[in-house]
Amino acid sequence: MNGGGLVCCARLLLFDRGGDVGHSYSAQFYDLTGFQGFPGRMGELGRFCSHPDWPDPDILRLAWGALAAYVDANKVDMLFGCSSFAGTSAAPYQDTFAMLKARHLAPGRWPVGVKAPDVVRFAANAANRPDTRRALRQMPPLLRTYLMMGGWVSDHAVVDHQMNTLHVFTGLEVGAIPEGRKRLLRAVGREI
Repeated sequence: MNGGGLVCCARLLLFDRGGDVGHSYSAQFYDLTGFQGFPGRMGELGRFCSHPDWPDPDILRLAWGALAAYVDANKVDMLFGCSSFAGTSAAPYQDTFAMLKARHLAPGRWPVGVKAPDVVRFAANAANRPDTRRALRQMPPLLRTYLMMGGWVSDHAVVDHQMNTLHVFTGLEVGAIPEGRKRLLRAVGREI
């Protein structure tokens, strides 16, 4: 226990339909006009942070359980946001970006366009296949979690000099989450 201090937090903004996502934080960096036809409720998950002195995986498990309860209660059909990589150089993340390009790009029905002036396009690892272990080690925990639930990403990262990050648009259709994972998240949400 940390004595009652904050160990994890997130921001979730709700949008009643895809046509409203132009008012999201992500829309300042990505062209999201392809989402205008999304018929359901969308939630932008942002600033998902956990305290660096508390790396306990149960903290993230409980946070995702609470988020699952909120998503269910508010009938959210899609979660989206930005997953951030530390620093503004793409060089350390070549294996990760190559793996994202090869396995996890957004489906064609939900295109994520370039809007920011400074982006890094994902390229295949020219020398060989991406090193999966290295790619996963370099990947932010939030992004790994999204992908394990069936999430997907844009085909580029935005260079954000102000935040000293590279961030990748990340989306997840709630209906695509495997049933077993939904059951686990809902069970955790009931514990809270």
